[in-house]
Amino acid sequence: MRKIGVVTGTRAEYGIFKSVLQEIEARKDLKLSLIVIGMHLSPEFGFTVKEIAEDGFEIGAKIDVLHAEDTKASMAKSIGESVSKIAETLEELKPDVLLVLGDRSEMLAGAVAATYMGIPIGHIHGGEVSGNVDEPVRHAITKLAHLHFPATKEGAERILKMGEERWRVHVVGAPSLDLIVNEKMPGPKAIADKYRLDLSKPMLLVLQHPVVAEADEAASQIRETLEAVKKLKQQTVLIYPNADAGGRRMIEVIRKYEDAGFLKTFKSVPHEDYLGLMRLAKVMIGNSSSGIIEAPSFGLPVVNIGGRQEGRQRAGNVIDVGYDTREIFAAVKKTLQDKDFRKKVSSRETPYGDGKAGKRIVKVLSKVELGKKLLEKRMTY
Repeated sequence: MRKIGVVTGTRAEYGIFKSVLQEIEARKDLKLSLIVIGMHLSPEFGFTVKEIAEDGFEIGAKIDVLHAEDTKASMAKSIGESVSKIAETLEELKPDVLLVLGDRSEMLAGAVAATYMGIPIGHIHGGEVSGNVDEPVRHAITKLAHLHFPATKEGAERILKMGEERWRVHVVGAPSLDLIVNEKMPGPKAIADKYRLDLSKPMLLVLQHPVVAEADEAASQIRETLEAVKKLKQQTVLIYPNADAGGRRMIEVIRKYEDAGFLKTFKSVPHEDYLGLMRLAKVMIGNSSSGIIEAPSFGLPVVNIGGRQEGRQRAGNVIDVGYDTREIFAAVKKTLQDKDFRKKVSSRETPYGDGKAGKRIVKVLSKVELGKKLLEKRMTY
């Protein structure tokens, strides 16, 4: 039986991984070794490891490396600690392949550890362009990885231009769409009852993360967003940001608005509920990649703030704005009132696939020949 190690560090990327984990567990020739790290183990950010356990996945290892400090230096230190602790875990679990996703620090740490331990690495969502430190980290993981699972053809072309061999690259789509297409999500009434929402009124969904390079401005950036939301006077669901540098400073600002009658805040929500909230929302506000990747499948307009998603391939559902209350307010009003824009968004066209990514990824993981050829990478130029 081939053992597939998977690193998950945040609620968001666990939701993206979920269909892949299900497909691994459904096969008799594969065994899942799940490594849970970072935000998942923090009560401050919702202790989302409990969601993983409730979903029935066996957890192979838990690694607590989240720093209390809200700084860039603490993030760098956390990566170093993560490399060491993930290496110890890999020694114990002995996976045949380590699967990582995207561009977070936990994924980089896992890729570094696996590289030096001779463990093949599969990387999902490589080849994409975005702002922040995310892009160079994503590309660094690509160069360490042995198997590539880009979501789009454009992502695959960028990976090939980085000198990766074509046989290693498999265009699979975005795994996060698998659950949208194939799973039964909570209905509007169930979501409204659970989150105390009035279905007769529009609902705004806010999810804004800190940008590491702009950590010192994180508090003022979320304040601009919240002032716009306050001015809009609509019922609003806000989910706390990631635990990156600047995240706790954003939370301090959010707490000052929590008594406002329009705002409901949550440290975290289960992934299926999050999808249900996206389906119910009239507009999404912030800088989450889910506004780019998942939102088109719901016909959901997105007001994307700042440069965190700059350059990422997208559908026609996004309006880009700066960290400015007036810009944000005007863009949200447009998404609510402009019938032509809403009609365009309702087409639900997306470049991110057809909801079968998990099956495609797991098929490759089960069939690929392990050994010297896979591990010994060569530049194609």
